Amino acid sequence: MDHKPPLTPMPLDVLLGRVAYEWGTRKRIFDLPIARIFNVSEGPDLTMSFLGRPAATPVGPAAGPHSQLTENIVLSWLGGSRLIELKTVQILDELEIGRPCIDMQTIGYNIEWSQELKIPQSLDEYVKAWMMIDILTGWDELKPYLGDDPGPHIFDLSVGYDLAGISTPEVGAYIDSMVDAGAVIDRFRPLIPEPFTEWRDYPFKARIADTATLSTFHGCPPDEIEGISKHLMTRHSLDVIVKLNPTLLGFDNVGAIVNDELGFDEVRLRQSDFDADLQFERGIELIEELESFAAENGRQFGVKLSNTLVVENHKGWMPDETMYLSGPPLHVVTTTLLDRLNRALPGKLRVDGQDGSVQVSFSAGLNKDNMAQAAGLGLAPLTVCSDLLKPGGYGRLKPMLKNLQKAMEEAGCTDLNAWHRHSQEAAQAESRTGAVDAYVAGLHDPERNEVYRKDGNLKLPRAVEHDLEMWDCVACNFCVTVCPNDAFFRLATPEELGLDARQQYFVLVELCNECGNCLTFCPETGDPAQIKPRLFTDPDRFALEADEQAFLVLQGADGYAVKSNQQAGDENAATLTTALNGEEPFPLRVAQLTSD
Repeated sequence: MDHKPPLTPMPLDVLLGRVAYEWGTRKRIFDLPIARIFNVSEGPDLTMSFLGRPAATPVGPAAGPHSQLTENIVLSWLGGSRLIELKTVQILDELEIGRPCIDMQTIGYNIEWSQELKIPQSLDEYVKAWMMIDILTGWDELKPYLGDDPGPHIFDLSVGYDLAGISTPEVGAYIDSMVDAGAVIDRFRPLIPEPFTEWRDYPFKARIADTATLSTFHGCPPDEIEGISKHLMTRHSLDVIVKLNPTLLGFDNVGAIVNDELGFDEVRLRQSDFDADLQFERGIELIEELESFAAENGRQFGVKLSNTLVVENHKGWMPDETMYLSGPPLHVVTTTLLDRLNRALPGKLRVDGQDGSVQVSFSAGLNKDNMAQAAGLGLAPLTVCSDLLKPGGYGRLKPMLKNLQKAMEEAGCTDLNAWHRHSQEAAQAESRTGAVDAYVAGLHDPERNEVYRKDGNLKLPRAVEHDLEMWDCVACNFCVTVCPNDAFFRLATPEELGLDARQQYFVLVELCNECGNCLTFCPETGDPAQIKPRLFTDPDRFALEADEQAFLVLQGADGYAVKSNQQAGDENAATLTTALNGEEPFPLRVAQLTSD
């Protein structure tokens, strides 16, 4: 074994054991506090329809770092997500993605794309998450915070990137197993530990997902997009959303918005990227063709706006020549594209109060300040990525939903349909053709769009003049909340260690894919993922490490024992052993640990 896997998923019994332990000692689940758990029964009804299926809220994580591992998905659900767009699965499942791969210093850039797990691992992660959500729904401990009925949720497949790959037996078997996961569920039943053993015989629904959002590379030919969509509808009987690229708006239009109007003059668009991508008129034809094909085959069809925006890497912080822009400027570009599509397809899109046949999913720069207005347009679901990578992480979901509910209450709207009507009537009262037209006009109004312009996005993350060290730090907790994989945790500092800070921070390396987000937001100089104690629970994975910060945690008869792979790390191993065996030890007492 000489290849370092980017992620090592935790077994189901480990995850549920950690839930029970954390809840019993900290009243948290995967570090999410009670105050950030969303109760759908409090406030107006947020139920949306997604391709004919109900979901209790219209919000969820976009296919990306927040929907890859089981704990990520569970955290999203606890925060209020009821539409989970699962991380994109493709045939190439041994990717070499450059590191760091996420840059959230001001707006948002990334170079990551599909799953970083083997296809069978992705299947297992999604099935485990599906089961855990059912278990937590019925867990009496959580009912005071989730409510008696958290409402329906949807897992939406995301697959890519070409017909040849999606047609392979491996990807086909993955999709089939998500449509009928009975065998996988039965494989996991015996692993359900105390205090959840009563769920070993629970009738989990085997049909985990029967919708798919198609993700394609920039430059994917329209005939290929059409072929994949029809394959998913016919071979797998899936309802399909096709993700469209912001390049559809055209090179000149995007440049005028991003570079000139919003002032992001450093962003380098490339004409070749736009020329190689789907063109607007062909896009209209594609939407109409797939909408007709879906109707003829008893399926439903929609579009997603949008993918990230392909740009030249002008910053040099991430290693690739190309990177993908997200956040505030993408919000303006994508809503402008929505307006243009809506005008070109009158009555077709399910926005502006129209009972259109084409669902419009949305993901571009959403946050708590624009979520209510975006929901009022009729967009559903509203998926989020960049905002969840900021301090607070998954805890930022609840404020988004609360802001939406507050706006609805103030307007006297008891459900989302009423909110759509209210938004449409308000737009028409301003002599606008509809809510989309009114909203986009505001985004292009220099008196109202400061938060989307460069001069409204210049603030850098907090910084202090101090080099980060293994022990002690400013204890801001940012590394814990900005990590999409919940790889960081903190423990109270035992008095006998003689350290200054009240908390010490650690990283579970098997859950860390070195995305760089903690490096961006750490106030001190240094990379927390490399400098803080790097803990392993898998001896084989640990054997591949050679640095002094790497430690193998073992479960001994009297608590944790810690081993370093270098003699120079022995002193730190002793300190770590004391920290892990303090008054509130972290719940690493799990089946996968090796007895010392």
